Amino acid sequence: MAQSYSARSRAIEPFHVMALLARANELQAAGHDVIHLEIGEPDFTTAEPIIQAGQAALTAGKTRYTAARGIPELREAISGFYQQRYGLNIDPRRILITPGGSGALLLASALLVDPGKHWLLADPGYPCNRHFLRLVEGAAQLVPVGPDVRYQLTPDLIDRHWDQDSVGALVASPANPTGTILTRDELAGLSTAIKAHHGHLVVDEIYHGLTYGTDAASVLEVDDNAFVLNSFSKYFGMTGWRLGWLVAPEAAVGELEKLAQNLYISAPSMAQHAALACFEPATIAILEERRAEFGRRRDFLLPALGELGFGIAVEPEGAFYLYADISKFGGDAFAFCRHFLETEHVAITPGLDFGRYQAGHHVRFAYTQSLPRLQEAVERIARGLKSWQG
Repeated sequence: MAQSYSARSRAIEPFHVMALLARANELQAAGHDVIHLEIGEPDFTTAEPIIQAGQAALTAGKTRYTAARGIPELREAISGFYQQRYGLNIDPRRILITPGGSGALLLASALLVDPGKHWLLADPGYPCNRHFLRLVEGAAQLVPVGPDVRYQLTPDLIDRHWDQDSVGALVASPANPTGTILTRDELAGLSTAIKAHHGHLVVDEIYHGLTYGTDAASVLEVDDNAFVLNSFSKYFGMTGWRLGWLVAPEAAVGELEKLAQNLYISAPSMAQHAALACFEPATIAILEERRAEFGRRRDFLLPALGELGFGIAVEPEGAFYLYADISKFGGDAFAFCRHFLETEHVAITPGLDFGRYQAGHHVRFAYTQSLPRLQEAVERIARGLKSWQG
């Protein structure tokens, strides 16, 4: 008898890159040296002060459920971080600790989206955003964006695409896969446009801290009623600890806490206690050196790929990705990625994972490998282009 699963589950697409990753792992197991430029995970292990804090928490028995909002000490530490980094006074009561940035997105989606309603999202963008909306029986209205708007939504695009079922917009700064940043004025413009439609502005600030030559403004500098998603995974390097946070207007906190209690009870307690060390000066010094290293990697890979013929129309200012047009080489992105994996053992991500607009001739490179590995990858890609038959 055939299994009958939900339409919701069937509608959520898998990551196309996972098929490539599975093949990359097969090649690696067979003894091949695969250079992984496909995964959005820092290659650094968690900084030692954080590890030590986590070990101390385990030794002290910090293994029980916490309050759904998270431990008060961590919410206060995050509040202090906003004061130090952005000059903002964010009441700790407005901060909810979540299981990864995904937990924050789940809460915001469940709170703000009724069945049949939607948010406006930039296309290309992080795919899980639209899938979370589908999970709560809402939808994503993908808005095609290109280099002319630096792959970001604008007030004009909000006005043109807003309809009777729109209830908000989700933007990311810095963005995945393009690495572009919204300025303070651009965030203010989006806030004004969305308020004119009586909608909600949700901003993914997960890559804050990983910027090069500039600092990213927080939307909370211009709109105290915006919802902010953040994570300890990227700048703080705690991917496997599964910890994030959500900053919400005070009026929404009670409803969000109720959702958190029901959806996941609390974020991991050991990770919360470990994260207290994230804000210590010694830890920040380590993280800032890692940021500088990512900047050096970007400054190598960006021109190197350009010289090979990849089209990168907008210089990324943050995150650790390059979103490249492969039109010059012909063929489709998935076949292109498959070719380089099979022939040169370099894994990259096809644009299909990030939306629909011109996705078939874009790929994403993650510069989450050391400079020598990136140099080796460029040499292999140069060689592989000679054998590519698009």
